[in-house]
Amino acid sequence: MKQLGKLLIEEGMVDQAQLDEALAVQKREGGKLGSTLIQLGFLTEEALYYFLAVQLGLEFVEAKDLAPEMVRQIPAAVANKYGIVPWRRDDAAFTFLSPDPSDPRFMTLHEDLVLPTNVEIRFCVATETAVRMLLEKYYTTAATAAAASATAEKAFDAAQDIVEAEKLLNPEALTDSEGEVESVNTDDEYDENKADDAPVIRIVNSIISSAVAKSCSDIHLNPFEKNMVVRLRLDGNLIVQPSPPSKYRRAMVARLKVMGKMDIMEKRKPQDGRIKIKVQGKTIDLRVSTLPTIYGENVVMRILDQENLQLDLNKLGFEQDELDVYLAAIKKPYGMVLHTGPTGSGKTTTLYSALSTVNDPAKNIMTLEDPVEYNLPGVVQCQVNTEGGMTFASMLRANLRQDPNVIMVGEIRDGETADVAVKAALTGHLVLSTLHTNNAPATVMRLVDMGIDRMYVGSALLCVVAQRLVRRVCKDCKEPYEPDDDELVKLRIDRAEIKGHNCHRGKGCATCGGSGYKGRVALYEIMRMSPKVEDAIYRGDDLNDLTDICISEGMSTLRMLAVKKWKMGVTSADEILAVTAAD
Repeated sequence: MKQLGKLLIEEGMVDQAQLDEALAVQKREGGKLGSTLIQLGFLTEEALYYFLAVQLGLEFVEAKDLAPEMVRQIPAAVANKYGIVPWRRDDAAFTFLSPDPSDPRFMTLHEDLVLPTNVEIRFCVATETAVRMLLEKYYTTAATAAAASATAEKAFDAAQDIVEAEKLLNPEALTDSEGEVESVNTDDEYDENKADDAPVIRIVNSIISSAVAKSCSDIHLNPFEKNMVVRLRLDGNLIVQPSPPSKYRRAMVARLKVMGKMDIMEKRKPQDGRIKIKVQGKTIDLRVSTLPTIYGENVVMRILDQENLQLDLNKLGFEQDELDVYLAAIKKPYGMVLHTGPTGSGKTTTLYSALSTVNDPAKNIMTLEDPVEYNLPGVVQCQVNTEGGMTFASMLRANLRQDPNVIMVGEIRDGETADVAVKAALTGHLVLSTLHTNNAPATVMRLVDMGIDRMYVGSALLCVVAQRLVRRVCKDCKEPYEPDDDELVKLRIDRAEIKGHNCHRGKGCATCGGSGYKGRVALYEIMRMSPKVEDAIYRGDDLNDLTDICISEGMSTLRMLAVKKWKMGVTSADEILAVTAAD
């Protein structure tokens, strides 16, 4: 790139004599050439920085004020360290004003702000005087003190500022008495006895409200040596958020433990709690779990939105053939329907939807759960308490004495529970439950490994459902494309199979946060019980043979279902490979 002096001469902004004089003064007194030209009166500051912006292909901004919500997005220490001020923010980029956007120090700015990796840092050019005045106005000690609690947390949540978060969340729902705002403790270690201090309240409230507003399923607070990392699980993936000030992290954990009615003094044992709050006018339950680590207590919160619970089987993603088989199974008077899949694959939602479908005042429907996640009207729900001796097996035996028609067992974890559940299914009860296996046919092998006789397994089972959740391609930025040979090889399909189909992928936009995905859809692999499948179970066929027989009887594997969604433009090849295994 040409030197500044030569560029200015070529553009006719200074002549050679003026440049020579400025270079002589610069050599004698030091400083930047541009500043020297301004001091000598050869250039105005606005003209120089406008010229620099044009040369860099950036926008020139004349700014006298900053929006209050932008000021809160960047700590004063970071603003003063880099000599920048925040200008605008969206899901894709964070834009700053700087007199020198090419400053090599900006290489570490992203790290200091702890921004999500998909958020780009951009610059607009402003004069040095304008940036200095804005720094003095908004980021001096006096300015920070005047802002008090509004800027104490300093942009801990880059996706949603404090003002918006406080609008979303009703603080009164979080505590009985929050008291008056106290001054911010500037010590390195924050007194956790002050867990109700206003900054801590706003930090906790805003993290929760931001997660709910984004329709996240979980909130993770992970303590490390120097900071606490905040991560939100959105559509199955964890997204890193900017960290709150490290001095508040113990107080934040204490605040959550108080809200969840846990023992605030117990830090050496895992604890579980539950918080009920009101966000955006909706009642939200948070299932809170704490776990001691070497750097403090790790906190994970599962967000349970009672009002958004989808209990309609027709809207969960079943293909019509699979839905018909499933409905026929759950409407039978007795037998066993098992759901299998990893944690977070939607098994509980499907089971609740099934219970809602068969719910009838003429039937006694009971559940055994650990924990009870949602309240179902007309259903008797029981909480398992292993520490108190109320295990799934013992509670199931007790429930069978309560004259149930339908029993939902949250999870079959051991042979004893499996034995009681299978016998209940054989003696006139409809039993719904979950098990952890990789696919539907493997569930038979798992039950046999638990000690259940093959004759009982074949007779009790009505159907087995293996399910997964795959991300949807974002509707706002989806575009059709032609899959390359590498994708087809990985998916193990021929190009002829996709002829006439619309394969899509997401480019990334503000709606999806640049990921190209928005929302998820379920895949349901249903092993249909038929005479041939039952005979294979009785004979003790191995998993491969049993799978082949199930496919011949009409079962679509998870991979088949995912490829079908891909051909319909619902999901992507990358998502298929990440979520499903090859057949």
